[in-house]
Amino acid sequence: MIGKLLDALFGCRHPRYSFPVTVRHSKRRPQAAMLTGTYVVCLECGREFAYDWQEMQVITSPERHRERLAELAKHAA
Repeated sequence: MIGKLLDALFGCRHPRYSFPVTVRHSKRRPQAAMLTGTYVVCLECGREFAYDWQEMQVITSPERHRERLAELAKHAA
């Protein structure tokens, strides 16, 4: 229980992740892959994170990622 509280406050700070995994449409997607269809796993704690292939980076804040996509779409129009 204390671990969940600390994780909610500070999140995963580990530097090592798995290679990005892209989930096919016919398979059940992990929660982390719902945003982009691709995710990585922390090799230290096992936590899953969404991954953006265009930016080639781990998405730690889905809300901030959505805002950035909306901002880019606005500039493209």
